[in-house]
Amino acid sequence: MRSLDLAAVGLCMALAGASPALAAPAAAGKPAPAAAAVAPAVAPEALQAVRRMSAYLATLPGVELTSSTSLDVVTMQGQRVQLDGVARYKIRRPDGFSLQVVSDRMQRSYFYDGKQFTVYAPKLGFYATAAAPPTIRQTLDLLDEKFGIALPLEDLFRWNDASDNPAQHLTSGFHVGTATIDGVETDQYAFRQPTVDWQVWIQKGPQPLPVKVVIVDKVDPVNPAYVARLSWNTTPNFTPDDFTFRPGKDARLIRLSEVAR
Repeated sequence: MRSLDLAAVGLCMALAGASPALAAPAAAGKPAPAAAAVAPAVAPEALQAVRRMSAYLATLPGVELTSSTSLDVVTMQGQRVQLDGVARYKIRRPDGFSLQVVSDRMQRSYFYDGKQFTVYAPKLGFYATAAAPPTIRQTLDLLDEKFGIALPLEDLFRWNDASDNPAQHLTSGFHVGTATIDGVETDQYAFRQPTVDWQVWIQKGPQPLPVKVVIVDKVDPVNPAYVARLSWNTTPNFTPDDFTFRPGKDARLIRLSEVAR
């Protein structure tokens, strides 16, 4: 997961039905069970769950997604300050998306219509446009490699990508248990990578949609977190206007700067 290469799970040990990964340490002088010694760091069922989720998302020709987010920002004094926001996605496979990110401190809109990518700052009145490849996947790669732009949650769609296998970055992963999130029954999974811990709650049943995501930065000693609660519409009705940016009369065009490599 590209953006996940960015809190320990912090669950009460008395949690009923806890995964073996959450079990209390063996008593002094008493050897741990043999099964624990050979258990894989990344449980196969955990990896299978995120791959199934990603494969299901890949079958959807179009989705609308609302992500209610909380982001920890660390001050110069090392204090965590939490900022809330909302991101609204419209995704049309294979060649269209729009994304609006809104908080009290920042607003950004992103558009891709199969030919052009545009980023717009409504409060500032600036926008920038670049030619884009013919697919969403190619465009996401271009944005990351050429302009240093990584769109929120894009990694949820990449788990079955043979050319960039995110599983190779995992150091552990396990099934935490079941949980009800906003009235939806889910399975909760926890994973670790060298620089982050992250969790995902996946809806039970034939539509394994991610319902909640938590990412904790292990590089910063304060361990700031990103939390997103996700609401899905898997049968949207889109028009070409949903993915086309039309600047207002006061909007000003600027150049989209490339990142130095």
